[in-house]
Amino acid sequence: MKTPTISILFFIAASLLGAVGQFLYKSGAERATGTLAGYLFNPRLLLGVMAYIAVMVLFVAAFRKGGSLTVLYPVYATTFIWAAVIAYFAYGQPIRPIHLAGMVLLVGGMYLMGK
Repeated sequence: MKTPTISILFFIAASLLGAVGQFLYKSGAERATGTLAGYLFNPRLLLGVMAYIAVMVLFVAAFRKGGSLTVLYPVYATTFIWAAVIAYFAYGQPIRPIHLAGMVLLVGGMYLMGK
């Protein structure tokens, strides 16, 4: 079964939104007061939840268009690459050569899974 390009694009968008959701969870946790209300009414945490809801909507839309799990889920693994890029810009966390090697292996694995 050939995976439609639109399904792959939905999963790429989902991976980017997933990384944004991770960033929002981290930055929201840094601002949380530790109380239940501090978590429930934290704008960044709420935006993170909305990002993950959007991820699930994109998953469903992608699967409705068709496609193989072995193609689509490895594409979602690019979330780890997006998260590293966001962490670099938001927190100044370095992306070291070993991280780049992992990213290359991840992309190579995605390519091989899609074959």
